[in-house]
Amino acid sequence: MRLYVVQHGDALSAESDPERSLSARGRSDVERLAAFLKGRAQVARIWHSGKTRARQTAELLDAAVGTGARVEARPGIDPLDPVEAFAAEVQGWEEDALVAGHQPFMGKLVARLVRGTAEPEVVRFDPGTAICLERAADGRWIVQWMLRPELFG
Repeated sequence: MRLYVVQHGDALSAESDPERSLSARGRSDVERLAAFLKGRAQVARIWHSGKTRARQTAELLDAAVGTGARVEARPGIDPLDPVEAFAAEVQGWEEDALVAGHQPFMGKLVARLVRGTAEPEVVRFDPGTAICLERAADGRWIVQWMLRPELFG
């Protein structure tokens, strides 16, 4: 089972857009990530935090990796939410999934799955970063790859 953990793309400031939609750069970064993932990844579920920038990121990625599943807002994955309950739930999943959200939740989730503890973080997220985790047969999670926006030029 693979879990794609994605930090939303770069967002507008709260002063210019109270909803904090994706900026032009954020949209471009996520579109380039989606183009890269197309044909390389497929997921049965896509969840986001419900915040506009995470929803927009999830919707852009759905076009490339979704398999007809709905893109859904999910409680419990906001920036400051504890990761333990979500990490425990992921352990029971059998189908590949994608989660689009925020820091510090995403970094703590990856650390919790890979190391067993949410801190210290094991990877550095920036807006538009994607990490692919794979659950091994013994239940351990391994970082398969990490993509950052600057890798796409």
